[in-house]
Amino acid sequence: MDQALQVVSIIVSVVLVILVLLQAKGSGLGNLLGGGDSGGGITRTRRGLEKTLFQITVVLSFVFLMVAILSFALNR
Repeated sequence: MDQALQVVSIIVSVVLVILVLLQAKGSGLGNLLGGGDSGGGITRTRRGLEKTLFQITVVLSFVFLMVAILSFALNR
């Protein structure tokens, strides 16, 4: 069971990294602090593929968290 959780954790983490890298460019630290060319800090609406990527990223983040908690609980 422990090896299966490790494999799932590795797969989810790799897919999560890929999804984060596929997110829209221009949403870096500069925009977080009000810089960049995003219109003075005005947020824009996610649509289409960008919205789907964001939703999948959120779900996979939750899955990764649950796998980590389950792995910790089983190893205690």
